[in-house]
Order: sequence, then C-alpha cells, then structure tokens
Amino acid sequence: MKILATPAKPGNERAGRTPDKRARILKAAAKTFARKGFYHTKIAEIARQAGIADGTIYLYFKSKDDILISLFEESMEGILQEFRRRLAECRDSAAKIRSFIHLHFELVRTNPDLAAVMQLELRQSNQFIKQYAGTRISDYLNLIGDIISEGQASGVFRRDIQPGVFKRALFGALDEMSTLWVLSRTKKYDLQEAAEQIGTLFLTGMLAPLPTEAGARAAAAPCGSGGETGRSNLAE
Repeated sequence: MKILATPAKPGNERAGRTPDKRARILKAAAKTFARKGFYHTKIAEIARQAGIADGTIYLYFKSKDDILISLFEESMEGILQEFRRRLAECRDSAAKIRSFIHLHFELVRTNPDLAAVMQLELRQSNQFIKQYAGTRISDYLNLIGDIISEGQASGVFRRDIQPGVFKRALFGALDEMSTLWVLSRTKKYDLQEAAEQIGTLFLTGMLAPLPTEAGARAAAAPCGSGGETGRSNLAE
C-alpha cells in the first residue's frame, strides 16, 4: 500500500505555483528527513532532492516545520481514505480490527521514508508538539473507536469496553511496534506476524461470548481470510 503526500487542491496556488511541484517538495522532504533527520536537514537539501531552486520552496511553505506538518497532514488524508475504503470490505467488526492492524503495519513496511518521518521526525519539531491542533490524529484514532462502537452494537464486542480507552491502547501498541521496526537495522520482527499476535491479544479480551469455538474463530479472522487460517493477505 503506497501512500504519498497528496497534491494541493487546484485553485489554491498563487502565480508560479503548481500542485505537482508542491507534491515533489513533500516527497523530497520525506526522503531527506528519513535519511538525515529533521533537525539536521536543510531547506537547500530538500530543494536539491526535489530538483528545484532553494527559494522556490518558500513559495509553498513558510519553514521546515511547515513542510513537516504539511507532509503529515496531507499524507494522513490519503491514509484515512485508503483505510476507510479497505475496512468497508470487512464483514464484521472483529475482522475490521485485525485488518486495521495489518493495514497499519503494511503502511509502515511499504512506505519506509514516511514511516520514519511519522514515527521519529515529527517528535523533533517543537512546532508540531506545541502548536499542532489538527484533527488527523483524532480521525485516525476514531476509526478504531468507531469499529468498537459498531461491534458493541452488533453484539460482537463486550459492551463494558470503553472505546476511548481501547483505541488509545491499541494505537500505543501499534506505535511502539512500528517505532521498533523503523529503528531496527535487522528487521528481525516480521510485521505480519506481529499484526496477528497483537490482533489475537486484543481480540481475546474484547469478543463477546459466542456459542461455538468455530464462530469465535470466524469473528476474529481478518478480511479476506475466509476464517480458515487466521492470517491476512493485506501486508503481502
């Protein structure tokens, strides 16, 4: 699953600016931030990676922090759209939880530069930490919360689970595993296997009692697995 920064919407650019060039800058920034780190990256290096003059960047962004935050915001927009589309294919809420976990790790595995920026470099920006008031993180967490509420309404999940607690607990597990994978040189942890284990751990405590063991297995299977192997093809 390739997620790249989405171009700016037509009609918002001033004279001399184009959505394509803006997207090139963001893609170049992701590569440069991932390779050198946000703190050590210079605007000139992003411009060189994008194949443009240094001053051109300032037609689109006010600062290096502005580039980083824009990269996050616009990438998350594409991620949220793709997740909603893929989760809509799932047959029940338990399958959606497993598939959400697979999608998260698939995103990390197939977009290593973006993953490095989101897991590591965003935390280096004082502007992001202190001033960011966007809704993208909340939207991402709410995808999980909505799945829990849906599962409780349909009887798949226990009703005593608080969606607000669960969504943050699951995100914390995914975030920690993703950071470990990004930092690891050997990549000794297989992200698909990690997705299965995390899904099993969380779903074991979430599922409402079902009449048969076969029913429980089917409810806990991810999308597209047919309930047979308990493994998902989302990250393949």
